[in-house]
Amino acid sequence: MADNVTPSSGNVFKDLGLPNPEEAIVKARFAYIISMVIKHRELTQAEAAAILGIDQPKVSNLVRGKLKGFSIERLVKYALALGNDVEIVVKEHRNDGNAQGQLSIHTA
Repeated sequence: MADNVTPSSGNVFKDLGLPNPEEAIVKARFAYIISMVIKHRELTQAEAAAILGIDQPKVSNLVRGKLKGFSIERLVKYALALGNDVEIVVKEHRNDGNAQGQLSIHTA
């Protein structure tokens, strides 16, 4: 293995040094889930827009991963509108020397 290889943290946004990497990965995962539901249900972007209560260009941005202007709260609402259950769990942070907690999303 090459000496210049750095193992991933599991969050590409963190690895790239981008701001708010935990929020970015959660938003990306929600966008992926929403996109997969739209695809699985064979919805057009216009049909998805009607269900989500947004315009078609916003659906286009969402499925293409252009998430600027989409909050986690909005993405949760979209996932719910498409018939998904969303479960939020708050648990005590494991003391691993990092005082800050973590934000993550898991799919079933």
